[in-house]
Amino acid sequence: MKVAIIGAGPAGLFFALLMKRQRPADRITVIEQNPRGATFGFGVVFSQGALEFLARDEPAMHARLSAAMESWPIQRIVHRDVKVDIDGNGFSGIARLRLLQILQDECEAAGIELRFEEIVSVLPPEVDLVVGADGLNSIVRGKLPFRPKIEMLTNKFVWYGTSEAFECLTLTFRESEHGPFVAHHYRYTPAMSTFLVECEAATWQRAGLDMMTDAQSRAFCEKIFRHDLDGKPLVSNKSIWRNFPLLTNDIWSVGHAVLIGDALRSGHFSIGSGTRLAMDDAIALARAFQVAGDDVIAALAEFERQRRPVVEKLVAAANLSSYWYERLSDKMALDPWRLAYDYMTRSGRMTPERLRQEAPLFMQGSGS
Repeated sequence: MKVAIIGAGPAGLFFALLMKRQRPADRITVIEQNPRGATFGFGVVFSQGALEFLARDEPAMHARLSAAMESWPIQRIVHRDVKVDIDGNGFSGIARLRLLQILQDECEAAGIELRFEEIVSVLPPEVDLVVGADGLNSIVRGKLPFRPKIEMLTNKFVWYGTSEAFECLTLTFRESEHGPFVAHHYRYTPAMSTFLVECEAATWQRAGLDMMTDAQSRAFCEKIFRHDLDGKPLVSNKSIWRNFPLLTNDIWSVGHAVLIGDALRSGHFSIGSGTRLAMDDAIALARAFQVAGDDVIAALAEFERQRRPVVEKLVAAANLSSYWYERLSDKMALDPWRLAYDYMTRSGRMTPERLRQEAPLFMQGSGS
C-alpha cells in the first residue's frame, strides 16, 4: 500500500513506525508543514498508567522513551503555601522536541520518508490511505465531511517553560488582587520544566492581560508565582493566552481518509493524556490493519469499532476535569487537603474507595 500521513507529531510518526514494522513493503510518507526541529510548547507528561499501556503494547519504544524521561512517584497540590502530596500514581515528563526526535530517528531508520516544510493544499492523490494526524487545525479534517464539533472553554491559559526544575508534577494555586491563578508545572529535563498558567476569563480581563505584550505577560506571571519560580524567569515559545477547544468528530473516516490524535479529538491538558491518546490511536489503527489486511475501508471501520468506546470514556473524563478549572474561584475557598481531594475526584472516575486504595498516605491526611 501507499500511505500518506499528514502531520509529524507523536500520532503520525508513531503510526508510521508501527505500520512499517508490520508491513515493510508499504510505501509510507509523512508530510509536515513545520521545519524539522521546530516544536511548540515545552515538555509533555505521561501518567504511570499511560506508560504501562505503552510497555505492554510497544516495549521497545517504552524502553527508549523511559531512558529519556524525568520521573517521580507522586503529584502535589500547593494551596495557601501548604504542600499536599498525593501518592499512588507517578508521572514522567519528556521534552516534546526530544520525543519527536526519537520517533523521527526510528521512522527514518525503518525506511519511512519524512518531508518537512511542505503545506498540503490538496490531499495526496493515488494513495491507498490518508491519515490526518495534523492536530487541532487539521487540514485533512477541513477538506472532508468529518462533522467536527468544537466547544471553547472560557478559561485562559498560556504555556511557558522555566529553568526551575520542580520536584514533581505540581498544581500551584495563587490568589491575586485580580482573582485566582493556577500553574501546572513539572520538569521534563534535569534543567527545564513546563510551566502552564491558567485563570478565569474575568481574572484575565481584570489583570489587563489582554492588553499586555509577551514580555509584560511573562513578567506578570513571574510576579504571581515568584515564590514557586524561586526567582527564575519564564521562557516563551510562541506562548500566547488562548482558550482550550474541546474537539470531537461525529465521523472518524471518510473513504480512505482517517483522523487520529488531536485532529480527531482533543484531550484537556489537566489530565496529561493528549500524547497518550495520540499514541494509543496509532497503536489501535495499526492493529486494525493486522485484522483487515489491505482492505482499507474494513480496517478503518475496525479501528473505530475498537477505539471509539475507549476514547469517549477518556474524553468524557477529560472534559469533566476541564470544567473543574472553569470554577476556579469557587475552589479557592476550600482548605488545602479538601481542594486536593476535590481535584482528585473531579472526573468521576476516581471514587473515594479507589482513592483510599491507591493513595493511602494522602487519605490519611483527611483528619489533619
